[in-house]
Amino acid sequence: MTADPRRAAIVLAGGRATRLGGVDKAEVEVDGRMLIDGVLQAVAACEPIVLVGPDHLTRPGVRVVRERPAFGGPVAALEAALHDLSDAVAETWVLACDLPRAGGIVDALSEHSMTDDVDALMLRDSGGRAQPLAGRYRVAALRAAIGALPTAEGAAMRRITGALRVQEIDDERGASMDLDTWEDVSAYRAEQSEGRRDRRVRRRETA
Repeated sequence: MTADPRRAAIVLAGGRATRLGGVDKAEVEVDGRMLIDGVLQAVAACEPIVLVGPDHLTRPGVRVVRERPAFGGPVAALEAALHDLSDAVAETWVLACDLPRAGGIVDALSEHSMTDDVDALMLRDSGGRAQPLAGRYRVAALRAAIGALPTAEGAAMRRITGALRVQEIDDERGASMDLDTWEDVSAYRAEQSEGRRDRRVRRRETA
């Protein structure tokens, strides 16, 4: 991704991860690194990068903020992050911390222009569901949608996306898959291991 100081990134990492037994989802390891580090690498060219979550997730060059109250939900997290963005920032990525293919999300949505009649681009998974935490947003429109709510705490993301002009992009590469449960984590690890094994076999066959 080409560096663009007008495009920020917001990474949400402040959930309770109840479906993982309360383990910090951001620190689950896949592909030899923590999930959060893969997501941050995908948006490394952005300025600023704002991570909403606990202080122990601090990384160089990343601003860490916390929604109030803690665990107030994704809309409250977005509200906290937006307070940290200047008016000069036109667009922001919004990504959850549990996306092992975050780089694919950035690649897929970067292929599309944000036209004047669109406030947000987001991937649509194979089940036809739009993924608002795998998206790219106009900051002004996002602020206005959140500001129109009586409260951000506990609000569902559909309250935001329903107020925006959203263009959904088919996720043909499965980039928006997330790891909500240990079953998801195990299946992803097994898939990656099988892929590495197949690549080794192909290399031996062509050597």
